[in-house]
Amino acid sequence: MSNEHTPLLAHGVCGLSADNAVCGIGASEGTGEASTPNAVPRKLNTFFGVMVPTVLSMFSIVLFLRTGFVVGHAGLLQGLVMLLVAYTIISLTILSICAISTNGAVQGGGAYFMISRSLGPEFGGSIGLMFFLAKVCACGVYVLGLVEALLDIFGQDPASSSAFRVLPQGYWYTVLYSSIVLLLVLMVCLVGAHIFARTSFLILLVVTISLLSIYISPLALTTPLKFLITHQGPGNQTLTYNASYTGFNGTTLKDNLGSGYTVDYSTGKVMSFATVFAVMFTSCTGIMAGANMSGELKNPSAAIPKGTIIAVLYTFIVYVLLFILASSTCERTLLAQDYGFFQRINIWPPFVTIGIYCSALSAAMCSLIGASRILHALALDQLFGFPLAPAAITSSSGNPWVAVLYTWGLAQCVVFAGQLNAIAGLVTVFYLLAYAAVDLACLALEWASAPNFRPTFQVFSWHTCLLGILSCLVMMFVINPVYSSASIVLLLLLLLFLHYRSPTSSWGYISQALIFHQVRKYLLMLDVRKDHVKFWRPQVLLMVANPRSSCQLINFVNQLKKGGLFVLGHVKLGDLDTLPSDPVQQQYNFWLSLVDKLGVKAFVDLTLSPSVRQGTQHLLRITGLGGMKPNTLVLGFYDSCTPEDYFLQDPAFCESKGSGGDDFGVDLPSLQAHFPPVRHVESPRWLTSEEYVGIISDAIKMSKNVCLGRYFFQLQGEGMGTKTDGATRIIDVWPLNLLQPSSTSAASVDVCSLFLLQMACVLNMASRWRHAKMRIFLCVEAESSDQGWMVKEETYRELLRKLRIRASIKIVPWDSVVQLYGQKQTQDPELEGLTKPAQALSEDFQSAVNRMLMEHSAEAAVRFLYLPRPPAHSSQSHTYLSQLEAVTYGLGPTLLIHGLTPVTCTEL
Repeated sequence: MSNEHTPLLAHGVCGLSADNAVCGIGASEGTGEASTPNAVPRKLNTFFGVMVPTVLSMFSIVLFLRTGFVVGHAGLLQGLVMLLVAYTIISLTILSICAISTNGAVQGGGAYFMISRSLGPEFGGSIGLMFFLAKVCACGVYVLGLVEALLDIFGQDPASSSAFRVLPQGYWYTVLYSSIVLLLVLMVCLVGAHIFARTSFLILLVVTISLLSIYISPLALTTPLKFLITHQGPGNQTLTYNASYTGFNGTTLKDNLGSGYTVDYSTGKVMSFATVFAVMFTSCTGIMAGANMSGELKNPSAAIPKGTIIAVLYTFIVYVLLFILASSTCERTLLAQDYGFFQRINIWPPFVTIGIYCSALSAAMCSLIGASRILHALALDQLFGFPLAPAAITSSSGNPWVAVLYTWGLAQCVVFAGQLNAIAGLVTVFYLLAYAAVDLACLALEWASAPNFRPTFQVFSWHTCLLGILSCLVMMFVINPVYSSASIVLLLLLLLFLHYRSPTSSWGYISQALIFHQVRKYLLMLDVRKDHVKFWRPQVLLMVANPRSSCQLINFVNQLKKGGLFVLGHVKLGDLDTLPSDPVQQQYNFWLSLVDKLGVKAFVDLTLSPSVRQGTQHLLRITGLGGMKPNTLVLGFYDSCTPEDYFLQDPAFCESKGSGGDDFGVDLPSLQAHFPPVRHVESPRWLTSEEYVGIISDAIKMSKNVCLGRYFFQLQGEGMGTKTDGATRIIDVWPLNLLQPSSTSAASVDVCSLFLLQMACVLNMASRWRHAKMRIFLCVEAESSDQGWMVKEETYRELLRKLRIRASIKIVPWDSVVQLYGQKQTQDPELEGLTKPAQALSEDFQSAVNRMLMEHSAEAAVRFLYLPRPPAHSSQSHTYLSQLEAVTYGLGPTLLIHGLTPVTCTEL
C-alpha cells in the first residue's frame, strides 16, 4: 500500500512548517533531513545552554542577599530543613522533567512544550500561561533585589555621611530604579538569547570568584568585628542595632542553631517558617532555566537532564556551605538585620557587590528570556487567540522580540510591589503549581502505560511523580493559602476557557490514554455473571439506514438509555473480496461528527455485509465488550411513508451557522454530502419486508429485546438545545397484546408487559421527560359477567405500588373491538396451523383497534405498545407488517416493544 512507507511523524508544533517552527527549529527533525535555510540553527550545548543559566537562576538574589535572612530568622537547623524540603521537591520535579524531555524531540517553549504535548492543549495551555506568569514575577523579584543591593551601597542613609550615598530612597524611587534596570534587561534580551548565553559564562565566573572570596574571608579575618546597623522604623524613627562578626565560634554556632523569628525590617511584618521558606524557595525556581532554552539547544533531550542535575547538585552544596558558614561566624542580629552582611565581612567588599549585581542581573535576564520563549510558543500554538497573536512575530535572527516586549510590560507591573519579600510568596506559589503540573504530566504518561512513552532517563517512577505533586500542593498552602487558592482558581478558569475554545491540536490527549487504560480495567471487572435485575438498564443498538431521516429517533433513544450503552449501528452493503479496501473505515469520522452535532452520548459501530440482515446479526453479536453489550435492538418502522430530511430542519446542519471544519477535518458541507438524500416514494428499498421481519426474529432468537419506532419525525423537543422538562407531555402505555385479545384474559401481566412499563418509567426519569404524566391503559371486557376487570385493575394498582411507578390507570372497555377479532378476512390455506399472532386479522378489527388508540391516546407525546412475536414462517412477513401498520396508522410517535428480559424487582 502507498502509505506503508511514510516517514516518521515530524515533531513540529501543531504540524507547523519549518519557517513557523518554534524559536526557529527546523521542521526536518522527524525525518532526519537537513534544516531548511530559513531555520535558525541550534547553537547551545549542555554547559552554556543548561548548566550556566540554571546555576545563575538558582543563585539569583538569595545567594548573596537572603542567606543571612534565612539563617537569622529560621536558624541553622530549620534553614537546612527548608533547604532539604525545597531541594526534595525540585529533585522530584527534575526526575519528571528528565523523563519527559528524553521521550522525544523537545521544541521551543521548554516546560510549556513538555506539559502541553503530554497533557493536551487545555492543561498545557493553562499551565503554560501560569508558568509564564511565574517567570514574569520572578523577573520582577530579581530586579527588586538588584535595586535593593544598589541602595544598600548608594542609597541616602540618614546615619551615614559617605560620599557614595547619593541616591534618594523611597517607594517611588525604588520603582523608578527598578524600571531603569528592567529597561537595561530589555535591551539585552532584544539583542537575543545567544549573546546572553555566551556572556552568562563570564557572569558565572564573576559570581564564582565572589563566592570564593566569601569562603576565604573567615580565614583572613581572624579578629571579631563590631557593626552599627540602622533602619528607618515606624513614625520616621531610626532603629539602631549592635551586631558583631565573631569568626568561627562554637558559641555563635550554638546560638544560631534554633529559630528566632522576628520582624522583617523591609516589610515590617513578623516572619514565620512559611514566609521565610517562601523567600528561600525563590532560589529553587531556576531549575527550568535550561529547559526553557530548549529552542536554542543542539540536543535538548540529552542536555536538559544532564545539565539540570549537575547544576542542582552544585547549587545545593554551595547553599549548605553558606548556611553553615554564616551561622558559625555571625551573630543572629547581623544576619537578620542586614541582608548584605557578606559585604561587611569580606576581605574586599567590592567582590560581593559585583557578585550581587551580576547574579541578580543575569537571573532577571534569564527569567525575561525564558518567559518570552514560553509566550512565543503559546502564540504559535494559537491557544489564546488574538490577544497573544503578535507574540508569534520574530526577528530575522529568530528572536521573538514582540514576546520580549509583552514580558517586559508585565514585569514592569510587578516592580510596583516595591519590596522583594512582598511578592516572594506569589512567585513561589506559581512555581510550585508549575512544578506540580510537570509531575502530573509525567505521572499521567506513566499511568497511561502508553507504548510510546519510552524515556531514556529511567530514574523515576509513578511514586516519585505522585510524591512531587503532593509535596508541591502541601507547600503551596503552607506558604500562603490565599495565593494558592487564587492560583488554582485561575488555573481552573483557564482550563474552562481553553476547553470552551476547543483549540485544534495534533499533540494527542493524555486524557484519552488514561480513559482507555481505566476503561479496559473496569470492563474486565464488569462480570456478566454478576448481573442482577435490580441494576438492569437499557443497552441499545439503534440501526440507522440514513441519519437524515432518523435524527429524531436517535435523539429520543438517547433519552431512553438511562445511562446505559447507546450504539448507532449501520450496515454498508458490499463484499470485501471485491473491494480494494474497507470502505467502512473512511466513514467513522463522519458518523462521529454527526454524533457531536446531535449532542447524543452514543458510540458508532459500522460493518460491511452482503445484506442488512447479516450485518445486523454481526453487530448484535460483536458490538460492545464484556458486560457492556446491547440487550435491546431498536429499528425504524417499515412502512411506505416518505421520510423527512432532518438536515433541512435543524439549524445545526444549515450552512448559515458556519461551515468550518471540526478538530478532525469534517466540515458541514462534507457531512451533508456524505449521507445520501432521503428516500423518495419511487425509490427502491434496500430492505425487503421478509428481511426486516427476519431481523426482528433474529434478535428475539438471540434473546434481545426489540423496539420499533414509528412517526418519531413528528416528535419535537428532543434536540440538543431543548430545555423542556416535559411538564406538558403525556406518556401512554398499552401493556397488553392488542392483536391477541384472548391473551389479555389469560394473564394480566407477562414479561413483555413489565418490560413496557420499565421502558416507560425509564423515559419518565430522563431530563426532558421527568415531569411528564404517565398513563397506563387496561383493555377490559366490561360486559362480562364475572367482573374480572375490577380484579385486574386492582392487581395493576398493587403492581405499580410495588414497582414504585407513578402513573394513572385508565380502564378502556373494548367489548366491541373483541367481537370483531374472530372475523377472518380470508381463508388462505397457507395460514392454517399458524400461531395466532400470524393469523390474518380482519380489517375491521385492525381499524377498531386503531380507532381505540386514536380516541384515548391522541394527546400523548409518545405511546408504548406491545409488539407481538413475528410469524415463524417468512411468507407471513408482509401480513405481520401490514397488521402493525394498520394498528399504528396516524398515531404519532409510537414505540412497539417486545421484551424478553426480566427487568423489574420489588425487593431492596
